[in-house]
Amino acid sequence: MAYHVAIHWPDFLQKYWQKQPVVLRRALFPFVDPLSADELAGLAMEELIDSRLVSRQQGKWHVQHGPFESFDHLGECDWSLLVQAVDHWHPVAAGLMEPFRSLPNWRLDDLMISFSVPGGGVGPHIDQYDVFIIQGMGRRRWRVGAKGDHPQVCPHPGLLQVADFTPIIDAELEAGDILYIPPGFPHDGYALEPALNYSVGFRAPNQRELFSHFADYLLQQDGGNQRYSDPELQPSTAAGCIQNHEVQQLRDMMQALLTHDDFAHQLAQSLSEAKHELALEPVEPPFTEGEIYDRLEAGERLVRLGGLRALYLEGEELVCFINGEAFSVPDGAFALIKLLCDQTVTMPNQLDAYLSQPEVLAWLSMLINSGYWYFEADMQSEDEA
Repeated sequence: MAYHVAIHWPDFLQKYWQKQPVVLRRALFPFVDPLSADELAGLAMEELIDSRLVSRQQGKWHVQHGPFESFDHLGECDWSLLVQAVDHWHPVAAGLMEPFRSLPNWRLDDLMISFSVPGGGVGPHIDQYDVFIIQGMGRRRWRVGAKGDHPQVCPHPGLLQVADFTPIIDAELEAGDILYIPPGFPHDGYALEPALNYSVGFRAPNQRELFSHFADYLLQQDGGNQRYSDPELQPSTAAGCIQNHEVQQLRDMMQALLTHDDFAHQLAQSLSEAKHELALEPVEPPFTEGEIYDRLEAGERLVRLGGLRALYLEGEELVCFINGEAFSVPDGAFALIKLLCDQTVTMPNQLDAYLSQPEVLAWLSMLINSGYWYFEADMQSEDEA
């Protein structure tokens, strides 16, 4: 199923992106839910899928984490089931990510889907990332407040909320409507009737995360071993003082690491890591290169695994980054890398120029046999089975 969003991206980015929230009426219309509430409940029963149940009973909040065995004990109001990274596991639902690929792939995070009964929600809270909330089945009322100092409250160890706020948006969303919320704006939504919501979230690493990942990388690579030196040291009249030029020299040592090629490579490698499990299944037995050649020649399409992060660096043609790993790129294959990383689906005619290059075909075969890309027909066969 192909979804198309009625957003003029240049105008949207200039007026709303990280500036102000907005309701986009009928932005995905006509809207067809890619899965049912029962299918979502089935995903929440799986061991590898991150899910939680948020409910409110007699004024008290409760949070349970999956996998769940049953939902029969739940009432008809005041609870929500939330399932993370559904795009990793449900190819049709993953199609909801495609209209947002006018934005950089490395910024896209995952698709969270929630099913809520009347009154169900997670309470007023603030996210530190951009999110597009798509309304599916049912209706939901959303309130969004202005940025500011909003006291935090913690009604349950697994639930961080904020105090109530004065809304600048107070709207009911129906199927096909989208609510965009930038980071830092308090919001609260609850279902008016049984409802499905689809949240397309965006990744926004903070400084602590970036430094932590880089420090881990240096330890693994045994890097960052340059030591401080001061061959021009002079006698000190204040032995307890760290002088300004010494601070600057230490800072320069640290900044030198950040300007080295290793930093860009580590950064790309880190950004290519998925935060949630992937439905990764290496091909057994592996396809031969001849089999892959024949299937592509026959016109079969290649599809990137749902949730897989495949990235490359501007100006760097010798390496790409897939699922937290760096891969050397064969000579002359950078245009192929761009195709695979920029597009979710690769058409066979786009690969014609590479099939006659044995080294490139071998490299592409490695990616397919690893489960990172698959033939669309194989997924359809599994669905029919």
